[in-house]
Amino acid sequence: MRARQLEVFCMLMRSGTVTGAAAMLNISQPALSQILLHAEDQLGFKLFNRVRGRLVATQEAEELYPEAERIFSELGALRRRTQDMRFGRTGLVRLGASAPPAMAIVPKALMSFREAHPDIVVRSLIAPMLNVVDMLRTGEISMGIVMNNMPHHDIEVETVGQVELVCVMPDGHALATHEVIGFADLAQDTLISYRADTLPARLLASAAEAEDLDFAPGIEIDVSMTALPFVRSGLGVAVVDGLLPWSEFPGIVCRPLRPRITVPIAFLTHKSRPLTGGTAMMRDYLRMACATVGPAMRRA
Repeated sequence: MRARQLEVFCMLMRSGTVTGAAAMLNISQPALSQILLHAEDQLGFKLFNRVRGRLVATQEAEELYPEAERIFSELGALRRRTQDMRFGRTGLVRLGASAPPAMAIVPKALMSFREAHPDIVVRSLIAPMLNVVDMLRTGEISMGIVMNNMPHHDIEVETVGQVELVCVMPDGHALATHEVIGFADLAQDTLISYRADTLPARLLASAAEAEDLDFAPGIEIDVSMTALPFVRSGLGVAVVDGLLPWSEFPGIVCRPLRPRITVPIAFLTHKSRPLTGGTAMMRDYLRMACATVGPAMRRA
């Protein structure tokens, strides 16, 4: 499958329609259909069937898609890298961060970094931890900041701090009168917190079990910021990381959780790719920013 055919295939799998895929690729529908037909001819099997006017992926397409999407992402990263080289953007820092560090740490570091190095372009991306690791492997970013210090065979992991988990509730909630919140205090409310296979969820479940209590969120989230509209709407009380500036959001009250539970903040870099001068300097500014983000953050 050629690069253009791969692109068409991935866009069709993402959108599910010729119209949507053609719009994303900025080509005509007949041109897209022709590329698809050529791809199927070369492969020797169909990728899509038309069912009542809709495209339905074949079993072969479903099996191919995960690998095709990975290759397509790598091609995209290569395309961006060559464009950077073409336009002379050698002073480019590529940074990826999960949402809480991206909102609390990166802006503080960027303020100082841009003041000292205004000619260096910073490309800052927000993504879940696993996507940050994937982007490091493809070269799309040169450094990541995540709330997890699990080891990877090809990734250098530097733990730079710990963040406390906190309890977030609407202003006026009965628990807002408490100075600290324990697991027993949460029994009467719908709990909003991380899905079960995440590091914070495992830590919370273990701590609750030690008190002979269950930690079972009624609403599961991937990213702590997702809890904000749920809490504001009165759907429940959230247990999330304290890295985000919760007290700055109107109508929200934040209280410490006891027992004290922390999750790590870690810098990720690829073991086989030395950092450029700009990225190494950015890492120093990020370390300094970690020391100023508030009481919920503790340096390692």
